[in-house]
Amino acid sequence: MQLTHYTTNFNKRIFPIILVCDNVTNAPNIGSLFRISDAFGIEKLILCGENISFGRKMAKTSRATEKVVTYEVNQDALEIIKDLKSKNYQIISLEITDSSEPIHNVQFSTKKPIALFIGDENFGVSDAILKQSDAVIHIDMFGQNSSMNVVQATNIALYEITKQISASQ
Repeated sequence: MQLTHYTTNFNKRIFPIILVCDNVTNAPNIGSLFRISDAFGIEKLILCGENISFGRKMAKTSRATEKVVTYEVNQDALEIIKDLKSKNYQIISLEITDSSEPIHNVQFSTKKPIALFIGDENFGVSDAILKQSDAVIHIDMFGQNSSMNVVQATNIALYEITKQISASQ
């Protein structure tokens, strides 16, 4: 029998992970990021940029998770990275670069909280953020395309990170 929202028995927990969005502005993507932040028990969602909109499209996609996920909106991702570094967060960016590591090869430390930076739908994580990152990770791709939707990639990354944290506890 298929379970409903009311009959699942998943353990509720919050992971020491902050998801920081560097200029992710598409309303359905923002809604989906709220939803996966809830699903993966993320400590906080931080939306950075100038054109962050909370409208009908965002609300429809989020399915009311914006009401339960801790979040903030901030213009400046560099200000956020500075603050998180001062609080001893590991700064990890999800981006394909000439020196990024495949996510499946990375052992995430459970000794420090994680700040996962994701980037703009068209241009990715900014160079300024990449330069300040402790690690840059990517998801290996096997088709013709060299990237995937920011929400899909974030789902995969959060699954891997939370899986490793859970296994170590």
